[in-house]
Amino acid sequence: MDFGRLPDLRYVDFSLPPDHPETARVLARARPTQPTPARIYVGCPIWTNKEWLGTYFPAGIREPDYLRYYAQQFNSIELNTTHYRIPDATTVRRWREAVGPNSGFKFCPKLPRSISHERELFQADDLVVTTARAFEGLGENLGWAFLQLPPHFGPEHLPRLERFLVDFPTTVPLAVELRHPRWFADPVLTDAVFATLEALGKTLVITDVAGRRDVLPLRLTTPTAFIRFNGHGLHSTDYQRADAWAERIAAWVAQGVHEVYFFIHQKDVRHAPVFAQYLLEKIRGLTGIVVPPPHIIPQPVQGNLFGF
Repeated sequence: MDFGRLPDLRYVDFSLPPDHPETARVLARARPTQPTPARIYVGCPIWTNKEWLGTYFPAGIREPDYLRYYAQQFNSIELNTTHYRIPDATTVRRWREAVGPNSGFKFCPKLPRSISHERELFQADDLVVTTARAFEGLGENLGWAFLQLPPHFGPEHLPRLERFLVDFPTTVPLAVELRHPRWFADPVLTDAVFATLEALGKTLVITDVAGRRDVLPLRLTTPTAFIRFNGHGLHSTDYQRADAWAERIAAWVAQGVHEVYFFIHQKDVRHAPVFAQYLLEKIRGLTGIVVPPPHIIPQPVQGNLFGF
């Protein structure tokens, strides 16, 4: 995720803002009568990480096997491949088989750019129907799909966005990522957009990135938190931010959040599992919720020249 990435972090205030006042109300209203543990999902944007061969993947596996081993390391994925092509039924079935039945693994597919960036939500009904049908094929492995609006899609298109969200199939849970600065410049407009998402049962995507701190409103519009985190190679600030996120997630868990999706973007994918290990340990310590962290797979030891 290059959006908002900066080469120099010296002047960035990475502290998390306070929760939006409406977040507590959303969580209180959604609190179940019988307490149930929150579900925490952590993942990456892709599974074809060749850099993990010999560590988090067994050495020598074929690329078609990557997803199976990825699902043994993470319990979710921000599925970016769907941004470029709508998967056919055979592909979707292969994905489900790779993660295994009853695994609890969740795919969070990004809506195709043909809908969001090319047609800009206009006259895209045919593509939406095809996309929703494909995503529905994920069955119990479908998490939240997400709509990433292009950077130039601003508040002047709010009526178009509202119509799109009203018409979007309710069979596919949908999160929405806003990027244009003017969505966040006017508090009255911003709160109105958040209220619209809440009324329609759509989740606001929270993006934590160095160069755009305005896209970090801690406003939950549903009892699901959907966070996209842009790290900087395990820089000390990555760990400080992980501490802050673990504390905030723990606070939401105490207030009754149902689900948290946390997707890790690192330029070097070898850093993502290390960051995930740290974050999940912090969350476990604060909440008692155990999500198995990524782990290095022991590799077969080659015999010596004497066959020992």
